[in-house]
Amino acid sequence: MIRQTPTRAAALDAMQDFVPAMGRRYENRRNYDLGPGQHIAVSTLSPYLRRRLITEQEVVAAAHAAHGPDRAEKFIQEVIWRSYFKGWLERRPQVWDSYRNGLGHDLESLDRDKRLRRDVELAEAGQTDIACFNAWAEELVSTGYLHNHARMWFASIWIFTLGLPWRLGADFFYRHLLDGDAASNTLSWRWVAGLHTRGKPYPARAQNIATYTEGRFAPDHGTLAEVDKGLEDNEPDGLPDLQPLRDVTAPKTGAPTVLLITDEDCCVTDFDLDGLDLRGAATLATSHLRSPRPVADQVVRFERGAVDDTAQRAGLTATAMQADDPSALADWAASLGAAQIVTPYVTRGPLYDWLMQARGGLDAKGITLAELRRDWDAAIWPKATAGFFKVKKTIPDLLDRFITS
Repeated sequence: MIRQTPTRAAALDAMQDFVPAMGRRYENRRNYDLGPGQHIAVSTLSPYLRRRLITEQEVVAAAHAAHGPDRAEKFIQEVIWRSYFKGWLERRPQVWDSYRNGLGHDLESLDRDKRLRRDVELAEAGQTDIACFNAWAEELVSTGYLHNHARMWFASIWIFTLGLPWRLGADFFYRHLLDGDAASNTLSWRWVAGLHTRGKPYPARAQNIATYTEGRFAPDHGTLAEVDKGLEDNEPDGLPDLQPLRDVTAPKTGAPTVLLITDEDCCVTDFDLDGLDLRGAATLATSHLRSPRPVADQVVRFERGAVDDTAQRAGLTATAMQADDPSALADWAASLGAAQIVTPYVTRGPLYDWLMQARGGLDAKGITLAELRRDWDAAIWPKATAGFFKVKKTIPDLLDRFITS
């Protein structure tokens, strides 16, 4: 069941409900997609984790306490994958820029090419000749969620069987997923396409689908494309060079401050705000930045509810703002006499891009943008340089530092 109440209280309730299944049951049944309303073997906590209404550290701690590190090993690894993907994109921000620019070109092609536009419209409406694909498209649009295994099958069929541009598929997901995240979404689609782990695309196979949907779907032999090569020829230069993690400007205690609440991190009370001379706060709506195309109403509502809940829990009366004209951010902060805006760290993605556009106006008014970065992220991201294995090896140390100490 996908819970759509965007509050921390609902997130904690959902986590506690799933705690008994975080051990062997998750390990044994996590790959089975039994359809809408039947996602009982997976946590469906991702919309909350994506906004940090609950944190990765909290969820890992709950699994560890209930089942121990061995029985909860697979669940813990899957939670940490989200942190790994964020760190990977922080280390290779050029990949986000490439996605954003490439999507722009794909959308231009969509405007020019009537056949491509028809094929994409049919795929997004769930009106292809592939029953399982159609069902997943309909579930995504109606619920804002898909089982992770279904996401991989869907992406593979989109790319290799239907022959559609992968960025348009990633954009379709990003506009509709309640847990849509720039890093996880972009890199998962790249992984299926054979661009993340180069030369190793993910094939959607009829037998695999039949097995892990327990016969709900059984594509005919030959319906799905044979996949023996990814899209690496489309990016012949390979992966871009690693970049150092960007510097973080820490807040200055005593400086006149405004707090900016976004759905990047809705546990602002985890941070020490007592030393700040807080003059005001704002909630910033950013879901529309996900795509040039319309973003699903349920995504927008979930974001709005999450940031409103965050302000309420923090005891703040917050101004509701929309991330439209970037100069409005500096005007608002200046109107309250602020010398700095403080916000939890903003990872690579559309909000980061918007804040970079706002930077000129902030500088002109002498306003600093300061960020609060979690120790959890600072511990994982330096290891997110290649595949997941390097991060996986550090999990025992992470547990010692953050969970059991």
